Amino acid sequence: MKKNEKTEQNGELEAKINELTGDLQRTRADFENFRKQTEMQKEKAKEAVEFATICKVLPVIDDMDRAILSYEELKPLAKSLEKTMNDLDLTRIDSRPEVEFNPDLHEAVMVEGEGEKEVIAETLRPGYFYRKQVLRPAMVKVKKI
Repeated sequence: MKKNEKTEQNGELEAKINELTGDLQRTRADFENFRKQTEMQKEKAKEAVEFATICKVLPVIDDMDRAILSYEELKPLAKSLEKTMNDLDLTRIDSRPEVEFNPDLHEAVMVEGEGEKEVIAETLRPGYFYRKQVLRPAMVKVKKI
């Protein structure tokens, strides 16, 4: 084998090695992107399931709140309910009377009075934040003052 043929063969082998190395690097990058995308999809699915589960529990929490308000002997349950909600990162939206109405947090089903400023007159159904996102707006009666 002549020196030129050997050099040519080495050049071809190097080109083939470079091509295969490039293919391997692209495959690794594709796999890494696929892995990251799969992790992100799993995380989003998990969040969606948690969100849906919390939504299903809200009517039970509403019933417990009404029962605690109605029956004095159930008052000790309020702390337990509050602790459980905090553990779930579930907090109530402030919808006390005289709090300024915020359409991002409150859903007005009745408006009464005349005036420029809108404040809450009564809470008809509490609203909740889940992980600092509005899960359900508070249903309120609004008065204009």
